[in-house]
Amino acid sequence: MALRSEGLVQRRTVAVASSESQSPVKQNVSEEEDEKEHDKNVRLTLLEEVILVGLKDKEGYTSFWNDNISSGLRGAMLIELGFRGRISLDNMGMRKRNILSRRVTLKSEAPCGDILLDEALRHVKETDPPETCQSWIELLSGETWNPLKLRYQIRNVRERIAKNLVEKGVLTTEKQNFVVFDMTTHPLLDQSQKQMVIKKIQDTLLSRWVNNPQRIDKRALALVYLAHASEVLEHAFTSLSDEDYDLAMKRVRELLDLDPDVEAAKEGADELMWAVVASFFK
Repeated sequence: MALRSEGLVQRRTVAVASSESQSPVKQNVSEEEDEKEHDKNVRLTLLEEVILVGLKDKEGYTSFWNDNISSGLRGAMLIELGFRGRISLDNMGMRKRNILSRRVTLKSEAPCGDILLDEALRHVKETDPPETCQSWIELLSGETWNPLKLRYQIRNVRERIAKNLVEKGVLTTEKQNFVVFDMTTHPLLDQSQKQMVIKKIQDTLLSRWVNNPQRIDKRALALVYLAHASEVLEHAFTSLSDEDYDLAMKRVRELLDLDPDVEAAKEGADELMWAVVASFFK
């Protein structure tokens, strides 16, 4: 898949200090403290976080014109399953292989308790021979010319994610009339949950930035990549000053310039996450 262009979102200019002048104490907040803070709040999947970033708060839906969010959410399914220890990449063996050519294998068939993740996991389990990450993103999105593989498509993903967020008390449900049809929408109910997601992205690229992806919290790093692939990342920057916006975008470009094969080969790296990144941006 080719690198996609970034969507444009109008930003408010606010007078805030540059993140470069943030206290070093704030920059060194540990991942353990993040986890404790997260425990006090609703636990969101990467899919739900991507939807919240792209959601129009009052209208209760994402942009009708954004087709890339579909593949972005399928990539989020794979990374989330990898983080939860359900899937991984196959072994390279004796011959070194490009990360895009390595296939997704099942590590554990234990259910995740999330209907979308469990549906994707079931497809991976039942597929032989196994597929690559790039192939899975296409198959789960229904982008295939093979009629025998259309059964892998996961349908109504945005709506099902929204319903999960309604159950968690983050969104609510309304009916809106669009002249020729009625549509169920899901306006934002709990503003604090969305602000936490936005803050996670901003902090990752500004106050907690470290010039080494191996030292960035892996869920936050994955969220930045997935939000960009889904063309919703700029929604997280609307409250930034011009200076911080420019700095955040500079660091996004630095992340996009990384070689997933090189990063995946480093000690402690999450190979499957980098395979998904390569599927979108390499």
